[in-house]
Amino acid sequence: MAAGGGRYFCTAGRGLEPFLAREVRERLAATEVDCISGKVFFSTEAEPSELRRLRAGERLFLLLKKHTPLAVSGNKGMALIPSPGSSPLACSQRKILHDIKCFVIEEPEYWLDVVSVWRNFHGGEGKKDDVSQANRLPLKRKAEEETAPVTKRQETEQARETLSEDCQVEAGERCVESERKSDQDYWTESKASLEDPSRISGEKPIASEQCSFSFRVSCRCSGAIAKILTSQEIGRAIGIALMKQFGWRADLRDPDLEVIFVHLNDIHSVVGIPLFRLPLANRDYIKIAGLRSTVAWAMASLAEISAGACVLDPMCGLGTILLEAAKEWPEACYWGADISDSQLEGADVNIITAGLVDKIELFKASVKALPLPSDSFDAVISDIPFGKKFKITKDTELLPDILREMERWHLKHQQCPVLPDEWLPSRLNT
Repeated sequence: MAAGGGRYFCTAGRGLEPFLAREVRERLAATEVDCISGKVFFSTEAEPSELRRLRAGERLFLLLKKHTPLAVSGNKGMALIPSPGSSPLACSQRKILHDIKCFVIEEPEYWLDVVSVWRNFHGGEGKKDDVSQANRLPLKRKAEEETAPVTKRQETEQARETLSEDCQVEAGERCVESERKSDQDYWTESKASLEDPSRISGEKPIASEQCSFSFRVSCRCSGAIAKILTSQEIGRAIGIALMKQFGWRADLRDPDLEVIFVHLNDIHSVVGIPLFRLPLANRDYIKIAGLRSTVAWAMASLAEISAGACVLDPMCGLGTILLEAAKEWPEACYWGADISDSQLEGADVNIITAGLVDKIELFKASVKALPLPSDSFDAVISDIPFGKKFKITKDTELLPDILREMERWHLKHQQCPVLPDEWLPSRLNT
């Protein structure tokens, strides 16, 4: 695998997969684009700066493995291949764990290739052998990643997302015994730490100065496999297998390789390495977050904004749609209106932070009485604030009039991208 190129996958919010698939083709000249629920897989030779510019994606990963679902026969408590001295559950777990470990760590050379690409992205020096057991060198985190400006809300959001992962390799808890123990290879309570695999494997411990490359694992599992094993059990088994295979060291607090992500379900089996420390959806130019940035960008992309266009968001809130549009299509002019002083103040902070004061104009007005002539704008976009977050029911009866006004302002009298809540169409019909 050449440095600067390779196979990737990017996670996407529900319904945004087509937007992301189109974006990677247009922005990255991606090939082998495969779109499934929640993920888009693709190949590209793009550089890190280009990959960072993806706007419809949530998190970007270097792809290590993509496979059909692992075969699972029977439910929890049912033996697959009973053996003397083993309980049905232990036997079932043992076989599935063996299959998972084989799936994850097969083709070790490819693992080293992918890690080499990851190191290249993060300013690492040396060849792929530098992370092999024979010659491991310390990896340094890229300084700009550690000092990247993020807001307190973004940091909280990122921490929540990290904690929401179903599993992380944990030290000092249950571990799987070595496969050398044959029928005794089942999950037991143990005080052994993943950072000291020799205590559970019986193997000679690897010298600490050699285990300089550290990692942690995050695992999600659902469907049939989740009925047999938990994400925690799978994650710990994978972590131990990687330590035995490569001599790497588990580090939960400050790993070199931030997360090895494993996702197992009834649709696919995926293993990847996150390319960047923070999600792509975390915009450093949005100080006060409102509408999800990826959704705002997708809405703006539907408006087909061209150079010199005039764009209006009549219910702009914190200005997220205008910010995303102005960043992506800077040769247009943008206006935002809102009736709320607090929302306009927040939007003004975001505009100043983004350095778009000369591109976006804000004014206070109700969408029911905007002082605007007909055919004033080339594009009208809005996140209609009648959803779950804003419990407004009285004004929903005015929605047809609001939509007609939006069409009146629109010069081309074409579609106006709006984001309604799920229940609005049924209410309009009544």
